[in-house]
Amino acid sequence: MTDFLLLATIFLVAGVVAVPIASRLGLGSVLGYLIAGIAISPLLGWLAVDVISIQHFAEFGVVMMLFLVGLELQPKALWEMRGQLFGLGGGQVLLTTLAVMGVAMMFGVPWQISLAVGMVLALSSTAIVLQTLNEKGLMRSDGGQGSFSVLLMQDIAVIPMLAFLPLLVMPELMELGGEAAGHGDAAHGDGHGDGHGPSMSLVDGLNGWQTALMNLAAIAAVLGIGSVLTGPIFRFISSANLRELFTAAALMLVIGIALLMSLVGLSPALGTFLAGVVLANSPYRHELESDIDPFRGLLLGLFFMTVGASINFALLFENLGSVLGMTIGLIVLKAVILMALAFVFRIRGSDKYLMALGLAQAGEFGFVLLSFTVAGGIIPQAISDILLLVVALSMLLTPGLFILYDRVVAPRFVAGEDREADEMPGDGKIIIAGAGRIGGLVDRILRAAGHETTVIDYDSRKLHIMERFGVRNYFGDARRPDLLAAAGIAEAQILIVAIDDREGIDQIVEYAASTYPDLHVIGRAVDRDHVYDLWFKGCRDIIRETYDSSLRIGRSAIEAMGEDHETAEAIVAAFNEQDRKAMLAIAEVHQTGVAPHENEAYVARVKEMRSDWEENLTARIAEIRVGG
Repeated sequence: MTDFLLLATIFLVAGVVAVPIASRLGLGSVLGYLIAGIAISPLLGWLAVDVISIQHFAEFGVVMMLFLVGLELQPKALWEMRGQLFGLGGGQVLLTTLAVMGVAMMFGVPWQISLAVGMVLALSSTAIVLQTLNEKGLMRSDGGQGSFSVLLMQDIAVIPMLAFLPLLVMPELMELGGEAAGHGDAAHGDGHGDGHGPSMSLVDGLNGWQTALMNLAAIAAVLGIGSVLTGPIFRFISSANLRELFTAAALMLVIGIALLMSLVGLSPALGTFLAGVVLANSPYRHELESDIDPFRGLLLGLFFMTVGASINFALLFENLGSVLGMTIGLIVLKAVILMALAFVFRIRGSDKYLMALGLAQAGEFGFVLLSFTVAGGIIPQAISDILLLVVALSMLLTPGLFILYDRVVAPRFVAGEDREADEMPGDGKIIIAGAGRIGGLVDRILRAAGHETTVIDYDSRKLHIMERFGVRNYFGDARRPDLLAAAGIAEAQILIVAIDDREGIDQIVEYAASTYPDLHVIGRAVDRDHVYDLWFKGCRDIIRETYDSSLRIGRSAIEAMGEDHETAEAIVAAFNEQDRKAMLAIAEVHQTGVAPHENEAYVARVKEMRSDWEENLTARIAEIRVGG
């Protein structure tokens, strides 16, 4: 017990200290965990900790992550991805395998070993890439979706790889492989077997077609559990009104599916991903996500730390030149192949670099396949030891590749992929800055009402997509006074500022309100404090982006409590009227750049108005309910 507590404390302290520091330095959480693992590796060695065994356990975080990814992906969306999934993903696996095989054979490595090495290094790190894409909000981009397609196809490809690799066995390595298997470097908990220990497989002793039928039956069971049994099970559990039971049931679902997949020789990650896709339309989707996500985050963090801690620095320093050369060569080779595939599949701009740099490493399944190949006499132990370093080092360098993308590649494309600003019509009476989720809807409403608009946005990819649907907007940065002048702001009647950037909104509003005092400026405010900032800058028509939605939610809740629609509308209207009066009164004492709770005049005005505000609103609602 004491040993377990000591080990848990070491990992938790390392993660809690290293990750915030790495995040503040802009390195990201993944690199923080990897550095934490490297930092504690001498201590773990001194305590004789079996890091590989911990890594086997922590890899279940990848299984949970793919379950959560599946929850976010509708079956229809998955079907629409089939071209990228098999074309882009399959092409990457095949081309990388053949390319690595070719390079290895040039150095005199037998073709069997070369092919096995190609399969090992063709796979990328699902854990690092998906975690980083989600952290950076890039998962929905073309590069993010392309990366996901490749990673999912790689996970699928592990299954035929494990079936094919035994055909590459070299008899002279079998004896060495059997000895290596006894050294504890077992397969990484994915249910593929490691050649020793009692077998719990349901497919041992079955021929090819029987194994295939068993696999199909397991997949059908997963789909059936997800679509038929999940609802009744969770309804039964929810009747107990105990949150911890629901969490236990969510874990039971994921672990049970992973176990079933392992017993039939399939990838647990693939099985839980399919279950997640089936449950994507379930009413329990968000509850499952909130229950599983904390475990996923902790296990992935632990996994990344074990990767850092498992690096054999003695062997690395002995072979530093060759290991670094192989690692950099692998990254360059995979990046070139991915860039070529991005061109074929029309992934353009910064997205192709995102995919190429993000997937250029080897992955955690490389550990699985290396253990499998050594135990099976396919790859010699000496080569496997070097390849383990290449896999780990490439994963360690991956956060740096994402930093390279963020700081060097992406800024070159933010300005529009070298695209000059469009020529503006110059005669628009209504100018809309921002073509996103707010500006786009406002544009549709105004056009439906018969008004011509000039919509400006600096996301060229977004505008290109909209052009395919026949929507003509204009590329440019609305923060530039010369561009606003070209759009006809001097003759315009209305300027609607609907971009996502708070600082950009402030900049445009301040310029427009001070330079064109007769122009009606409508500003999008991200929160209540932003309303006061825009008011201070001269804007008098300010819309809080969540305010109207909140009023509608409040109205629906009042109706759900038994009030009729007209009464609910009147109550919400009374609240809105009182809130606007309060906003105007408080705006007089607002100070830009000073937090409200630090502004004494602001605090005093709120305290002064609060009781009167509540009494007046309560009295007005009472009048409404009696018909006044």
